[in-house]
Amino acid sequence: MIRRNMKVLWKQSWKSILMTVMAASLLMAAACGGSRAGKGKGETHHEETKQAVHLSEKELKEFGITVAAVGPASLDVMAKLPGEITLNQDRVAHVVPRVSGIVREVRKRLGDIVRKGEIMAVIESRDLADAKSAFLAARERLTLAEAAFERESRLHKKRITSEQEFLNARRDLAEGRISVRAAEQKLHALGFSERELNKLSAEADVDYTLYEIRAPFKGTVIQKHVAIGEAMDAHAELFVVADLSTVWVDLTVYPKDLPLIRVGQEVTIHDGPGFPPVAGKISYIGSLVGESTRTALARVILANPKGVLRPGMFVSASVKMSRRQVNVTVPLTAVQNIDGENCVFVQKGDELVKTPVKLGARGGDLVEVISGLSAGTLCAVSGTFTLKAQLAKDSFGEGHGH
Repeated sequence: MIRRNMKVLWKQSWKSILMTVMAASLLMAAACGGSRAGKGKGETHHEETKQAVHLSEKELKEFGITVAAVGPASLDVMAKLPGEITLNQDRVAHVVPRVSGIVREVRKRLGDIVRKGEIMAVIESRDLADAKSAFLAARERLTLAEAAFERESRLHKKRITSEQEFLNARRDLAEGRISVRAAEQKLHALGFSERELNKLSAEADVDYTLYEIRAPFKGTVIQKHVAIGEAMDAHAELFVVADLSTVWVDLTVYPKDLPLIRVGQEVTIHDGPGFPPVAGKISYIGSLVGESTRTALARVILANPKGVLRPGMFVSASVKMSRRQVNVTVPLTAVQNIDGENCVFVQKGDELVKTPVKLGARGGDLVEVISGLSAGTLCAVSGTFTLKAQLAKDSFGEGHGH
C-alpha cells in the first residue's frame, strides 16, 4: 500500500517539474523573439542609414570633399610593366692591355671619370720592346734597301752592273717594305697611331718596354682588376669603363600585352618618391619568349645627363596601349573598395550615397565605369576615403560627431 502511494506521488511530482520547465521555456522563447523583433527593426534602420553619409557644406570643405558630374572621355589605355635599369652595353668597354707584362703604374681608381685617350695604367712589357725593335730594325733595313736600289738603278742604266744585281736590289726593296708594313700593323694592333710610330725612333731605349693603357672613350670606371706589380696576360681585363650618359631600361612584357607592344611606343618610367617620371620610347622588342619566365623583353634607351638613373634600379613603366572613347569615366580618387566591391559616392539631396560600380579599363588618372553610374551623375571625386571612414564609423552606431 505504502509502495503504491509512493509511486503515485512520484508521478505527480515528475509532472509538476515537467510543466514548470515547459513554462519557463515558453517565457524565454517569447522574450528572445521580442528581442529579435526589436533588433531586426533596429537593424533595418541601421542598414538604411549606413549606405549614405550626411555632411554639411562646411564639413565637405573641411574634409576636402568635392563633387562633380561624371561623363564621357577619351581614355588612354595603359599597361604597367616592371623593368630594371641596366648599362647601355653599346657604351661599355672592357679595357685589356693587348700585351703581357708587369703593371708599373695605376692612375685610375673605381668610380673615376676618364676622358678619351687618358692614361689609366702603365705596363712594362718585353713583348712591346720586341715589337718596337722589330719595327725600327725593319725601317732601317728599308732605308738601306732603298739606297741600294737607287744605286743599282743608276748603274744598271749605265750598263755597269748586271741585270741580276739590279733584280736582287729590287727584291730586297720589296721585302723591306713588306717587313716595315708588317711591323707597323703589329704596333697599330697594340693601339699605336701613325704619329706615335713616327716619334718612336726618338724614344730612349728604356721607354721601349713601357705600354700605356688609355681610356677608349669618356666614361666612368665601374670595375678595376689591376694593382701595381701584378703580372698581366695580354687578354686580362684591367678596367671596365661605362658611358653612363645613357642607360637601358629592360622591361618585362607579359604574353597578354605582347601583341600591343611595338617599337616607337611612348613609355613613362616611374620609380619611388623623389624620382621624377622620365619619358622615352621603345627601341627594341625581343624576338624570343623566355622558357622559364614566359615573358619577352622590351628595351627603352634613356638619356641620363645627371646620373640619377643608376643601373640595377627596379622601375615600372606605363606604356600607352591604345586610346578610345568611353561613355562614363571617374577619377581613380572617386573609387573606394568597401566590403570587397568598388563603390562611388553619389550625391542625392544632402546625402552622399554609397553606390557599387563595375570598372573597366584604366588610363592615367581616370577609370571607365561599365555599369552602376550614368553620365551626368553628381558624385564625390576627392576626399572619398573620409566618406568610407564615416560609413565604417556609422556602422558601429557612433555617428559622425558633428
